[in-house]
Amino acid sequence: MDVTGAERGGEQVRLVPWGEGDLWLLERNNSPEMTDHLGGPETPEKLADRHRRYLEPDSGRMYRVVLAEGGETVGSIGYWERHWQGEPVWETGWAVLPEFQGRGLAVRAARAVTEAVRETGGHRTLHAFPSVDHPASNGVCRGAGFTLLGRFDFEYPKGHWIASNDWCVDLRQ
Repeated sequence: MDVTGAERGGEQVRLVPWGEGDLWLLERNNSPEMTDHLGGPETPEKLADRHRRYLEPDSGRMYRVVLAEGGETVGSIGYWERHWQGEPVWETGWAVLPEFQGRGLAVRAARAVTEAVRETGGHRTLHAFPSVDHPASNGVCRGAGFTLLGRFDFEYPKGHWIASNDWCVDLRQ
């Protein structure tokens, strides 16, 4: 089932469940520019492991973000379970291909994934943890209706510490 995100006057996006043929998108997003705020590119083996996890998640779901009109792939977004401050929550993250950035597509995808998570249920909140130094991702959170809760330090990936903002959506509202 596709999930659609729309905004008045803007391009619409659809969230298409991650599929076997979507490894190419992980590879495209694995550039130094796209992973600068995530500790850098991953090895081909780690990408293959990530692809397998996306195909068969323990919880949550990954999606390919496509333009509703024309079906062109513009990026990825997903949600997964994590423990945060003593309770289980949903976390989300996304990547939009460079040639599609700056068009509001990530905001629309974040709104659509929020609705998908609401339908899934299970936890009260959805969080995003972009680097404090990543204005575009923080702008996506703001534009998608998340509330800034504060700054926290995270180790991601292992051995790499980043200062992140904790943005949250209350899924009961």
